[in-house]
Amino acid sequence: MTLSLYQRLALAVCLAFILLASLLFYWSNSLAEQSKFQAEQRLHLQLAEHLAHDNPLLQDGVYDKAALENLFHTLMLLGPAFEFYFLDPAGNIITYSAKADKIKRQSIDLSPIVALIANPTAVPIFADDPRNLDKQKIFSAAPIYRGENLQGYLYVIIGGEIYDSIFSQVKNDEYLQQYGSLFVGSLILLLVLLLAVFRYFTAPIRKLSHEMQAIKAANFDQNKVSLTQWKNSHTNEVHVLGHTFNDMVVQINQQFTQLTENDRIRRELLTHLSHDLRTPLATMQGYIETLTIKNTQLSEQERGTYLATAGRNAMQLKRLIDQIFELAHLEDGQVTVNLETFSIGELLHDIIAKFALKAKDKQISLQLQPAQCHFIVYSDIAKLERIITNLLENALRHTPKEGEVIVQIAQLSDKIKITVTDNGTGISKEDIAYIFDARYRASNASEDNTPHAGLGLAISQKLSRILNSELFVDSQLGQGSCFSLSLQQVTH
Repeated sequence: MTLSLYQRLALAVCLAFILLASLLFYWSNSLAEQSKFQAEQRLHLQLAEHLAHDNPLLQDGVYDKAALENLFHTLMLLGPAFEFYFLDPAGNIITYSAKADKIKRQSIDLSPIVALIANPTAVPIFADDPRNLDKQKIFSAAPIYRGENLQGYLYVIIGGEIYDSIFSQVKNDEYLQQYGSLFVGSLILLLVLLLAVFRYFTAPIRKLSHEMQAIKAANFDQNKVSLTQWKNSHTNEVHVLGHTFNDMVVQINQQFTQLTENDRIRRELLTHLSHDLRTPLATMQGYIETLTIKNTQLSEQERGTYLATAGRNAMQLKRLIDQIFELAHLEDGQVTVNLETFSIGELLHDIIAKFALKAKDKQISLQLQPAQCHFIVYSDIAKLERIITNLLENALRHTPKEGEVIVQIAQLSDKIKITVTDNGTGISKEDIAYIFDARYRASNASEDNTPHAGLGLAISQKLSRILNSELFVDSQLGQGSCFSLSLQQVTH
């Protein structure tokens, strides 16, 4: 059976009220129970200590199990709400007054006991119930000494098994009364709410529902359906909903077109990325399978070469996956910008220092011009560092041996322009228009003679726009590339 909106609304109100009443009932009971535990434990906090000090059998720390058992039995007759146990220093139960089959634990965790003795104000504290493997109860405890030697602990459960049984019977009677009151109150409240809701919402909501079904049947073509012109009244939520629905229908065809285009772009990007992921993965798998199959037939040098190649492909795979996640995060649009003032010169010196060794290994000259600058900018230092890092990685990747990479800083009015220039392979005119597109890979994109996805430039452009800037490129094939962006300068 299909429920109408009004029936669903009535059912929802009923369920919501029942849930709220249940939560309030649970919360009030939990609070009452917690308060009861705290009060009872605070009230009987020194019970074990007084018994240990006042009873000659416990004063001297004597191990007389029969006498202790008789004492505990007498105490339980006088106070049936309590259970008495004697524990050794390791927490093992030595003496108790109960049938053996009632005791489910042979030892007690001493950490709550030690905590209560050390800090009696931190109540309620719960410890293991010897008669139940799954429960803990409030307690009173005191150490038993013979001279200066700890003989064990007097462990008193507050609210024992007999107490729980009697209290449960009384509690059940209280629950019935509470449930009856809640049920009657719920019926009255639900009746009032449902009458008010039905009277107000029935007519306009039904009309809007029919129009929604009609526009859906027409495949969201507004020309095939005559929609009611709802008043844009902020005092009537149903009219606001209808007016908003009409506005949504006007734009929905454009949204469908945009979604289709976005889906095509994403599929194209996934196609490129799957290729870039498959290449290093297949290479790594091939070398690992060779090592597995021909391990004993390979020399140490061959094994080292295979492992090194697999390692390089693993690092390439990790780098690409990291870039994919970073690009997805940026495209999500929920990026926090932490703007602050800082010295751009100090930041660039730190970034260049990270690449000094790599540039030296490739015999590439890496310079900052001017070497000393004191310009202060207002930007996000972490995102700017990521941009410059990507540009330098890209420049060093495409610059040959004995090449040159220069990072330049220049002042333009109230802006600071940062330029990363190299004399490497450059970018063709056909590629340069798409160089910042994550779906596009330039024809010369490579890293150590292996295909390179080139997501770094797409990430850098998105980060630049987040910083209210734009990344520009000027390049000629075979002559090198020049990437630049501008930042807001801070003047004193």
